[in-house]
Amino acid sequence: MDAVKDLPWRMVFLDLPWAEAVVDTSTPTSAGEVADGVLAEIEDHLGDEPFAVIGNSFGGMIARHVAHERRNRVLGVATLAGVVEPARADRSVPERTVLHTEPAVLLAAGDAREAFEEVSVIQDAAAFEAFEQYVLPGLRGSDAAVMEHIAASYALDVVPEERHPAPFTAPALHLFGRQDDVVGYEDGLRLRDHYPRGSFVILDAAGHNVHLEQSEVTAALVRDWLARIDR
Repeated sequence: MDAVKDLPWRMVFLDLPWAEAVVDTSTPTSAGEVADGVLAEIEDHLGDEPFAVIGNSFGGMIARHVAHERRNRVLGVATLAGVVEPARADRSVPERTVLHTEPAVLLAAGDAREAFEEVSVIQDAAAFEAFEQYVLPGLRGSDAAVMEHIAASYALDVVPEERHPAPFTAPALHLFGRQDDVVGYEDGLRLRDHYPRGSFVILDAAGHNVHLEQSEVTAALVRDWLARIDR
């Protein structure tokens, strides 16, 4: 958000069904239902206005779905550590690696330590501060029951690039962490021929929170993506 706040773009943030602010009492039971709900929310907020879409992790898979289902209106798509292979057992991921740890930061993390350690490759004060600001509130406010329902059917009915096999020709960005042992990067690279205007970037010293652990580079890449759309 901070990377683009000075650019002439209007940002719309959508709460997925497990988020604390959601008031809808219906519970989706699959990723496909979540994706359909996101499409409906976009229609409600934007009507037929063109837009770009960006998503992180599970949201990256949803963003690819949105981009293909509304291709005639989508100006570009970006994913940050996006899910490509839904089944965890089928993902090509590197071994769990921690490159830097500051013990004092972990000791001071309190009850957030386990969640922070679980995915962090860089475990220093800056990484924890970003985690505490941008990730932890969502974790603590999430509805675990809703997440379990969706996790039982985590894949979309059809892979977006297979449902719409024609190349996606709008500017794209697909960013991965070299040490991401949650979704990896190899599966994402298989999509590169589908995105002829796509930047595929693998950042070292970054795991599943690549956008937090390499925030300055991520900011530059997102700004470049939007600049390519503007041109």
